Amino acid sequence: MIKRALIIGGSLGGLLAANLLARDGWDVEVFEQADEALAGRGAGIISHPELFRALQVIGVPLDDSYGVDIPLRATYDRSGAMLARLESRQIFTSWGRLYQLLKSAFAGERYHFGHSFQGLEQDTGGGVTARFANGNTARADLLVGADGIRSSVRAQLAAEARPLYAGYVGWRGLANENAVSPAAHRELCDKLAFCLPHREMMLCYPVAGFGNSTRPGSRCFNFVWYRPADEGRELRRLCTDSEGKCHGTAIPPPLIRPEVLAETRRAAEELLAPQIAEIVRLARQPFFQPIFDVESPHMAFGRVALLGDAAFVARPHVGMGVTKGAGDALALAACLRETGDDVPAALRHYESRRLRFDAAVVAHGRELGAWLEGADTEEARRHHTAEAVLAEIAVPRGYGSAP
Repeated sequence: MIKRALIIGGSLGGLLAANLLARDGWDVEVFEQADEALAGRGAGIISHPELFRALQVIGVPLDDSYGVDIPLRATYDRSGAMLARLESRQIFTSWGRLYQLLKSAFAGERYHFGHSFQGLEQDTGGGVTARFANGNTARADLLVGADGIRSSVRAQLAAEARPLYAGYVGWRGLANENAVSPAAHRELCDKLAFCLPHREMMLCYPVAGFGNSTRPGSRCFNFVWYRPADEGRELRRLCTDSEGKCHGTAIPPPLIRPEVLAETRRAAEELLAPQIAEIVRLARQPFFQPIFDVESPHMAFGRVALLGDAAFVARPHVGMGVTKGAGDALALAACLRETGDDVPAALRHYESRRLRFDAAVVAHGRELGAWLEGADTEEARRHHTAEAVLAEIAVPRGYGSAP
């Protein structure tokens, strides 16, 4: 009998799990709360080996259209002079490009928009049922919570695992490479470039463009700029719209006040290397994401598994967000193959393989972000030097176990 799986969350982690399970013969359905295809706005993704391995198993082509090959890293001072340089070849893609590839690989009729998860029940008959806000229900042998940092599945099963704010935000944006000056383009087109204002960190690199093309002339420059924002005052100010409404800790990008965007662009001109400040100036609709840590005490709950950011959220400095989800999905599929029909046993095995690994990724993210958070220790300062960021930020490393 064909086994059924429900994936709650249709973003990258959910699609990775859905595709891998479908290729193992599972009848998989994905339920996404959004009413239409998701958009990554300005999210760049650094690809690590586990992500490539998952994509190869799924059958996603890893040719030149996947991402942009970047051979160098460099840090720059305020004047635009290079402080340090490191040869380190990595492939950078965009959230939108990867979503397009993974969604195209999955059966469209099994991907359901407009399904906001409300709750689940596990029964003695060996199944789990999901309930949705639109009144629909679905029953299967397995449910995977892949619904991100604000996971509703995690909230029901591990309510104590709440996002903890790190004290700073990551501003993001994309600038069309054809709008960038020739001088800045020459300087940045083959690099992961850094600037390090006091207690801040800026990264800039080329990714697929607004049409998800990686061809030269059709790409974008992506930036991520970490800036302090205390929760009680500054974050609240940033999240308040022009009508005076505060949107908690996350405001929709179109509602960010024009004066806040103008402040950010002025700060770029004052603090960053000119060639990188130019990217901020030219970026369409910059937006910010508060930086959080999330750690779940468990990843397995009977016939329910947590995966990706629904279980653990690591700071972006490790560059492991999507790769961690890919490692989780690979391990989940492998454990289900090894254990056969005993889904709860498979999920216990999955938790034993991934819990410590994912927790170590979160801990490393905290370590790399300690200086930005405000720590004033020798170790925190050491991780923030011009040479250290080249060697440590988003660099693949072992975390004590394999997926």
